[in-house]
Amino acid sequence: MNLDQAIVRLIDEVSVTDQAQFLALLKDRGFFLTQPTLSRHLKKLSVMKRDGHYQRVDTGTAEVPAYSLAHVPPNLLVLKTRPGHAQLVGYRLDAAHITGLTGTVAGDDTVFIAINGDLDKAEEQIRRALS
Repeated sequence: MNLDQAIVRLIDEVSVTDQAQFLALLKDRGFFLTQPTLSRHLKKLSVMKRDGHYQRVDTGTAEVPAYSLAHVPPNLLVLKTRPGHAQLVGYRLDAAHITGLTGTVAGDDTVFIAINGDLDKAEEQIRRALS
């Protein structure tokens, strides 16, 4: 069994609530990895934290819930959405190749969006990407 198979099996068998627990469970199964490596594999497998635990989600067809977007000059946008949906939104934004988008950090209901350039132009592209 490879690492990706172990991750998918874990989320099917156990309610994993945080990445520290994920790392410990994987270590028990013989997989020794760092948190950044785990994060990359979770992203690749479309595994996100929803309703307090990790699960696979279909990011391509999942509907984006209502959100608000605020400017925080000089280079930050803050997006607020419903609890449990920020990672879906962050994933969509990262995949949208928005001009000037340097990166996103998604929590439970908030996404911080770093912009290198025009905030208004980036906001317009973000709204299109999420519609």
